[in-house]
Amino acid sequence: MERIISDQERELWRSFFVMRRQLELTLERRLSADAGISSADFEILVSLSEGPAEGLRAGHIGDIIGWEKSRVSHQITRMEQRGLVRREECGDDARGVWIMLTAEGSSAVRAASGDHSQALREHFFDVLDDDEKRALGIISGKLLGAMNPSICEDQRADA
Repeated sequence: MERIISDQERELWRSFFVMRRQLELTLERRLSADAGISSADFEILVSLSEGPAEGLRAGHIGDIIGWEKSRVSHQITRMEQRGLVRREECGDDARGVWIMLTAEGSSAVRAASGDHSQALREHFFDVLDDDEKRALGIISGKLLGAMNPSICEDQRADA
């Protein structure tokens, strides 16, 4: 039996949707203005900077950030053209390619990280009190678990 969304639920969803989108736009603008990179660039640069020295495969980057391999590949091509990353053949797999940070990419992620942290503090963490942060963590985990239980299992394993 189909359950209709109530007016109150619709209002809650719309409020959440607008807040999430506005937060993304605010963070995107800050990254662009302060570091000259997009949030897509930043996500990939962070994944590479936190990964192994030999780099990551495009498919693994996609797994980390939740993108399809083709989207990662297109973004990597754009970043490679700007000198942020480079591709290097896998020695043990002729078809495989490692994605690696360049010196410019390392500098970009370092430069962006401080201001991005400040923007998160300003527009997210400092707006919420401790009880709201705990509640949001519980709510986020519950929603993620309903959509993709393996994400929650991965997060529990990392804890």
